[in-house]
Amino acid sequence: MRVCVIGAGVVGVTTAHLLARAGHEVALVDERAGPALGSSFANGGQLSYSYVAPLAGPGTLAEMPRWLFRRDSPLRLRYRCDPAQWRWLAGFLSACRASVARASTAQLLSLSYLSRDTLHAMLDEAPMDFGLTRTGKLIVYRSAALLEKAAALVRYQAAHGAQQRVLSSNEAIAAEPALAGLGGKIAGAVFTPGEEAGDCHRFTDALFQRLQRASNVAVHMNTRVQRLRRERGRIVAAQTSEGDLQADAFVVASGIGSRPLLAALGQRVPLYPLKGYSLSVPLAADSAGVPAISVTDYERRIVYARLGDVLRIAAMVDIGAPPEEIDASRMATLRRQVSEAFPRLDLSQAQAWAGVRPATPTSKPLIGRSRAAGNLWLNIGQGALGFTLACGSAALLTAQLSGLRPPIDPAPFQP
Repeated sequence: MRVCVIGAGVVGVTTAHLLARAGHEVALVDERAGPALGSSFANGGQLSYSYVAPLAGPGTLAEMPRWLFRRDSPLRLRYRCDPAQWRWLAGFLSACRASVARASTAQLLSLSYLSRDTLHAMLDEAPMDFGLTRTGKLIVYRSAALLEKAAALVRYQAAHGAQQRVLSSNEAIAAEPALAGLGGKIAGAVFTPGEEAGDCHRFTDALFQRLQRASNVAVHMNTRVQRLRRERGRIVAAQTSEGDLQADAFVVASGIGSRPLLAALGQRVPLYPLKGYSLSVPLAADSAGVPAISVTDYERRIVYARLGDVLRIAAMVDIGAPPEEIDASRMATLRRQVSEAFPRLDLSQAQAWAGVRPATPTSKPLIGRSRAAGNLWLNIGQGALGFTLACGSAALLTAQLSGLRPPIDPAPFQP
């Protein structure tokens, strides 16, 4: 089957790779010059398989009033005269119910574990160098009450296969000595030994290079898909800036760019860009005070991941902010908070970045056949978990499109 994949971020490239491995003829198209230059470029880098609880939850709802009036809040909302924003926010508030959050967590765990197994199988077959580390992850809590809530989530996730431990403050510092700078501010932590980290851009680029060498793959970069032409309930061509691309099936995996393509076909998807920020800090050979284990500062929603000779720091959710503009005040807040947590870390050469995480209100991606056309498929909405869920999302989509038995229940992710 000839399949056209629209979007060369981590989700699109991974989808194209697995479709090609399944024997399909694949055309990969993207408007940028290279792969992973949008949301996938400088994200947090954590492969967080066991920590996929959605952003929407009872705890988030309780925190929102306080967050919305703090300049250093991890979540900031700018209201827009945008019906898409209001629809998304309504869906988000509805998803903050405990029952919805628990169900979404279980469903996302099934997808994340599929992603982990798929990635490991890919690496066993053909290793790639993208700074992969397998040192585990520490989620650090400053509040004893929040640590207790986290312990309840650990117990719940254990029933779904997660292997995690709750650590005291002293145990957390013993596991990661760089946390000593926080001293008595730590109430404790959750340690997940199976978590990993890697450079999403390097991973996507390595996979992209393989695609370029494959005999059954054609790559079309610097090519913008303007619209999908539908005839008699099927997509017959992707109309691009370089001419029409014809195929038997089409996969939309272009993040927030998916919205206008699908809207033109009458399908409105609950996708909204959640803007985040990151710092990439080059490390000297003798760097001290730098965490070796991936760390998440829970209350401040800051993640730290060591990617070879770079420490990637990512944080914040801005709803309704200009998508790629680097907000100087937000970056100043991030630098200050990082310096307070890791005072020995030299930020003088840190590279700042901002990008969007196209997310659904429930944090569950949309994977499966579109209702807009019989041969149109979607693989979108991975949000902040794009790198973590990319391989699993691609495996699930590939099985469905190929008419094979899905590796997990696809129902929770149906568009």
